[in-house]
Amino acid sequence: MKTNYLIILLLAFISVGANAQSKQDLAAIKKLDATFQKALTDFNVPGMAIAIVKDDKVIFAKGYGTKNTSTNEPVTENSSFAIASNSKAFTAAALAILVDEGKIKWSDKVKTYLPYFELYSPYVTSEMTIRDLLCHRSGLATFSGDLIWYGTTHSREEIIKRAKYLEPVYGFRESYGYSNIMFLAAGEIIPVVTGKTWDEFIREKFFAPLAMTNANTSIKDFKPGQDIATPHNEVNGKNVPIDYVDWDNIGPAGSINASVMNVSQWIRLQLGKGTLEGKKYWSAARTFEMWENITPKPVGAWQRENMPSRHFNGYGLGWELMEYGGAKVVSHGGGYDGMISKTVLVPEKNLGFVILTNNINSLPSCLTFSVLDEFLNVSSGKDWPAIFLEFKKSDEAGAAQAKIEAETKRLKETKPSLPLQEYVGTYSSPMYGDVEVKIEPSGELSIDFKPTALFKGKLSHWHLDTFKLNWTTQMMLPPGDVSFVINAQGKVEELRVFVENPDFDFTELKLMKK
Repeated sequence: MKTNYLIILLLAFISVGANAQSKQDLAAIKKLDATFQKALTDFNVPGMAIAIVKDDKVIFAKGYGTKNTSTNEPVTENSSFAIASNSKAFTAAALAILVDEGKIKWSDKVKTYLPYFELYSPYVTSEMTIRDLLCHRSGLATFSGDLIWYGTTHSREEIIKRAKYLEPVYGFRESYGYSNIMFLAAGEIIPVVTGKTWDEFIREKFFAPLAMTNANTSIKDFKPGQDIATPHNEVNGKNVPIDYVDWDNIGPAGSINASVMNVSQWIRLQLGKGTLEGKKYWSAARTFEMWENITPKPVGAWQRENMPSRHFNGYGLGWELMEYGGAKVVSHGGGYDGMISKTVLVPEKNLGFVILTNNINSLPSCLTFSVLDEFLNVSSGKDWPAIFLEFKKSDEAGAAQAKIEAETKRLKETKPSLPLQEYVGTYSSPMYGDVEVKIEPSGELSIDFKPTALFKGKLSHWHLDTFKLNWTTQMMLPPGDVSFVINAQGKVEELRVFVENPDFDFTELKLMKK
């Protein structure tokens, strides 16, 4: 049965006599609890868990909805979810420990520890520091190169080596570009310095002493009978359970799985500036360095209009930063296949919270502002769930309109320039690997991205030498387009893939026919 921490808290406060602040917190929790429950239904999210930490105590922890729509088992405060990029703060803190121990410096050059590290420029390669890896200012575009690791058999070292083929979109240290691969490189410094893998170090330094008993760095560590939430994909309005995807090869950037009760311990440690219950994990000086705004990000027009107290956005070392309600907010989000999460700290208010969900949705970001408004006494007058639901409807309408527009641009009654057999073959990208096009017994073309079992699909003719890609593997991506480039000799020489999505840039692959 789910434990209702709200009832326990009420009884506790009644027994000892609540002070004014406690009463205020209880009123906020009561209001938020109703908001959470309603939002879960409104956003069509199967399950969610939330924990709130205030003044070094977990004042609220609760599960909502179901772990799995096939079994309808309830989410609890101990249900494990993939926390994805919330893992980055663990990697930064692990390195902070090594800084405190004098084993590394933030300003150390990456090549000192990873001789195989190489990027688009000799200068950038030689000058890239550990600090640069952790604050997203490499010059690469956001999510650049994520196809190298996603679901592939490439090892951590091989992924870092293949990053040399990525092309920059900014100058070095010029602008913010979120990079999972740079965080992977940061994590791979740990075994060089300590002789322990990133996974071993995280377990030893954080999971064990913090009693994060069911947290792990790999889905391979899930145990039979463990309280585990299942990821879901929304198909025609229905939430369908999907399999976990192995993220081990990008571990330092996003492979941790944990419950809100696990993460609440992590939040207590963060708010304690590296010290919890008398045990020092890292120094307060390192904490402030991780929370420093190193890479600024613009405050957008919508943010300025709707959040007038949001005076800056930025990124530190493993943490996103902003001002809201007159306070500095330190946070991070996480996006995994069928799961979205958010961890938020407000250090000067000694407040923190974590939100974990089990489908792709904007609820954690939305509820972040609902919680902040209550605890920071922000009289915004904003119904954040209603506002974010309008965003969702707008996105869905935009996708439907884009589909209509694509159909109107289609050149009817065309056919491929060449017999289908001419398109068959292996297309290769030095950054990624091989992609194979075959003719199936049905006479249709199929495509197989060889480094991963996740990307397989059928190709149906769209117009000219462009084919519609429909995935045959269960996954989160929408259909895409595959175009074949024919050279002056009338031979197919290149394959170009485009899939409209916010995470993976297939145009980076540069697939040439062997």
